[in-house]
Order: sequence, then structure tokens, then C-alpha cells
Amino acid sequence: DGESPLSKMTDWVNTTCPCCGGPAKRETDTMPQWAGSSWYFLRYMDPHNDKALASKEALDYWSPVDWYNGGMEHTTLHLLYSRFWHKFLYDIGVVPTKEPYHKCTSHGMILGEGGEKMSKSRGNVVNPNDVVAQYGADTMRTYIMFIGDFEKAASWSDNAVKGCKRFLDRVWNLSENLTDSMDYSAANESAIHKTIKKVADDIEAMKFNTAIAALMALVNDFYQNGCSKGEYRTLLLLLSPFAPHMCEELWETLGFNAEGMACEQAWPAYDESKTVAAEVQMAVQVCGKLRATVTVPMDSDEATVVAAALADPKVQKFTEGKNLVKTILVPNKLVNLIAK
Repeated sequence: DGESPLSKMTDWVNTTCPCCGGPAKRETDTMPQWAGSSWYFLRYMDPHNDKALASKEALDYWSPVDWYNGGMEHTTLHLLYSRFWHKFLYDIGVVPTKEPYHKCTSHGMILGEGGEKMSKSRGNVVNPNDVVAQYGADTMRTYIMFIGDFEKAASWSDNAVKGCKRFLDRVWNLSENLTDSMDYSAANESAIHKTIKKVADDIEAMKFNTAIAALMALVNDFYQNGCSKGEYRTLLLLLSPFAPHMCEELWETLGFNAEGMACEQAWPAYDESKTVAAEVQMAVQVCGKLRATVTVPMDSDEATVVAAALADPKVQKFTEGKNLVKTILVPNKLVNLIAK
């Protein structure tokens, strides 16, 4: 009936008015809505128990909550109350853990294009259904994850939505120009291993925007170097958490569905040794002025870097006929040749 359980204690509810002496009822609906929202997560652990808040077995199995996420307004309201209630329940032996959550996060708010809070009065509300109807659900999902840092506010941008649609279109179009190989090419191997590691780490850290940026960079590499069927398979698995509908369709179109759905596959493995670039581009300065860039093996010694720099025609124009009196090396970044 929506009334507090306290209302059923008629001996306490029914009383005498202290002012007029007539019959009266005590107020039973005294707790704010925060009371219910302070322990609901415990009830989820055993929702049909009519004898207790939750059974000891259920609480022991499920507690504490792995990850609680809510809006910023929850940080000083719901979180404060829920921890207070949980600690009280722990003190009286009802729950087995001191803290209610392993991890608690707050997500940022999406603002209007002008940086103001969305509201009907301002006329800047974006209806997600309209975006999905025009660009598709995967574009909407990808954009929401790409819009900015998870915990910070970000302004909506129609142009950025279109940019995410173009990215997904590039992924789709890439499927029409694949080689039959299931192996990684030498040109793409390092970038693929780096991206697998980057996307996995960023998803765990909720840095979804930088994970998608890494996938965009990988797609650029594939367009530049070519893409094999095996490389594209890995791309689909990395992209599927953000654009599942498109990835599942491409997965089936390319015949990978014999293995099951993309979302059922193991996450791609990476080789740590291949996430480190074998070569690095270094800036070459002559007397403090940038004159060229050279490609050398990673962690090259000074002699190797200087030899590569002096062999560059652009550098030779400024060192020819001069004596090299000093070199300044910043490993893997730059070398400065002092010539007189």
C-alpha cells in the first residue's frame, strides 16, 4: 500500500492529541527517500527474501559491490548516506564488510553545444533517439565514449558526431580491401600490439576516449600499409565494445562467425616486446637549429646517432668544411651537433 512498515504498529500509531485530547495518529512516513537508496544494493543480492534484508550466504557471496557509478550529485548525498548505513549495519553484524563498494566513480555531465547545461527552457536538449535515427546506435555509442574524460563534463558537438560516423564508415570500407592472410604484417605488427595493450588498459581505467583515439590511429595505419584479414579480425574485436552492431555484422560477413559471435571471443593477446618500437625518429640540430630528422634503432648510442645525422644531406649542408667540436645527445629524442 506504499505506507511505512511502522504504520502497522497500531498500538504506537494510535495515540491521543496532546493539545485537544482527541484521537490522533503519529506520523510514520518520516524517513526521506535517501533511506531506501542507502541500502538498495544489498537487497539486490537477495531480492525475494521475506525473512531478512538478505541472507548471510548471499551477503557473503556478493559483498562488497565491485563498482558503483553515479552522477556527481551522488558523491555528497547518496555515497555519504550509503556508507553511513552500511557501517551501521556492519557494526550490528548484519553485513560482512566494512565498506559497501570496492570502487566508486562519478561520470561527467554532457552539456549543450555552448557549454551550458541542457534544458528545455534553453532549447539545447539533444534527443538520443534522433541521433540514433540519423547516424545509427553505434555512432551514438562511440561518440558518447569519445566525447571526453569519463569523469569530466563535456559539451555536445554535432560535428564530432559526424566525425565518429566517418570513422565507422572508414572501418566498414576497409573490409572491402583486405588481403587473405590471417597474419600480422611487419609494417603493422608493432602498431597492432601497442593498440591491443592501449585499448585494454584504457577500458580498465575508463579512458574510453583515448582507447577510441588509438583505434582511429590504427585504422590510419591500415589504410597506409594495407590490412590483412587477420589484422582486421583483431580490429573488430577491439572496436566491438564501442560499436557492437557494426562489428558483429562485419564479423559475420567475413565468415568469422564460425567461431561464434565477436562478443564471445577472447580478447586479443599482445606481445609486450612488440609494443616497444624497434626504431625511433630523432631530431637533428646543428648549433641549436633543427635541420633534419633521422631514423635510428631505439636506444642507439651516441656514435650511431651522430653517424646517421652526418650522413643526411640536409645536415651536411651546415657541417661541410667545419669541425664537429661537440655533440649533445638526448636519447631517442634529439642530437645537437656543434660545428665550427
